[in-house]
Amino acid sequence: MADDLLPVDEARARILAELTPTAAETVALAEGAGRVLARGVTARLTQPPADVSAMDGYAVRAMDSAEGATLAVVGTAPAGRPFGGTVGPGEAVRIFTGGFVPDGADAVLLQEDATASDGTVRVNETVKAGRHIRRRGLDFAEGAEVLPAGRKLTARDIGLAAASNNPWLAVHRRPRIGILATGDEIALPGDPIPPGGIVSSNAHALAALVRASGGDAVVLPIAPDDTHAIAEVAATAHAFDLLVTTGGASVGEHDLIQKALGGEGFALGFWKIAMRPGKPLIWGRLGRTPVLGLPGNPVSALVCGVVFLIPAIATLSGLPGAAAPTRRVVTAVALPENDRRADHLRATLSVDGDGRMMATPAQVQDSSMLATLARADALVLRAPFAPALPAGAEVEAVMLAELGV
Repeated sequence: MADDLLPVDEARARILAELTPTAAETVALAEGAGRVLARGVTARLTQPPADVSAMDGYAVRAMDSAEGATLAVVGTAPAGRPFGGTVGPGEAVRIFTGGFVPDGADAVLLQEDATASDGTVRVNETVKAGRHIRRRGLDFAEGAEVLPAGRKLTARDIGLAAASNNPWLAVHRRPRIGILATGDEIALPGDPIPPGGIVSSNAHALAALVRASGGDAVVLPIAPDDTHAIAEVAATAHAFDLLVTTGGASVGEHDLIQKALGGEGFALGFWKIAMRPGKPLIWGRLGRTPVLGLPGNPVSALVCGVVFLIPAIATLSGLPGAAAPTRRVVTAVALPENDRRADHLRATLSVDGDGRMMATPAQVQDSSMLATLARADALVLRAPFAPALPAGAEVEAVMLAELGV
């Protein structure tokens, strides 16, 4: 492989190595879903706080509760209203699910296994000690860590945090991602399109990707192909955890990102990746702000977003940054031998009669074709110099919907 083309895995590793998670902020419990814990959550109480009944029935002493025994019902213990006395010999307390097991009782007789009559209850099935009792602390104990730092919170986690009496959570601040589109030829959707121009899609697509990945996207004004204009907009970089540019990443006469940012103290880490689409990619720093320069072709920008930007946002959010997970699928068509660049083939998925997931790459893989990308379900991955494969061979694929892309 040519020395000036960086392998995809190495490029991603170098990017992630230079990123650190955002600082912690405190949010209300209701706002915690999808956020990443900056500090672990500790239980502020014990759950259950006492031995409680797991069923509706009668709190009894097992030694008194052989089949055929008759017990005197001396009280009730519904959830939230404990029985204040003690269960003595030959006695029982009517109890309901979640009710505290009264002192003296060591088992619960199911109501289905009992016959109640005039203040007494007949045992129809022998009860064993400990039956149908949830012991104190069965779920968690006060002071125990119930959710670790670095966990992305699900609805289940929010329920656990609530049950452990935590109304506030310390989470990593959502990464603030600035997005700068450049080019004389682009216009915002709905604005007049200049002669020879096109509508800008990259900034909006990347902003959606950022939000789907847990970041806050700030779309900056389009910068024309002018070094001073690009530098002026880029001067706001200090406000962001990551500045993403799109367009101007190559070395053509109008590819000005490196030149414009260089005058502002930009330190280039690397550029040019051995991947398709997306060869011209820039990584560096503008002061303390990391900068990811994506290609201008819309498909290239989004595929690079999947490969590099999503893991970067994960790292900034306090999660492990890693390549997108893949699944094994079957190619529906023969695939030719690959060249030195890792390929990301836009493909649709279907299920054949044998239940196999089949991937059909688009016949034309041009990096300008957003319609093809929008119809795609997956990116079929082809390693550099991968050999030709016949139809029916297994391949690795990134599932786009699973990433929210």
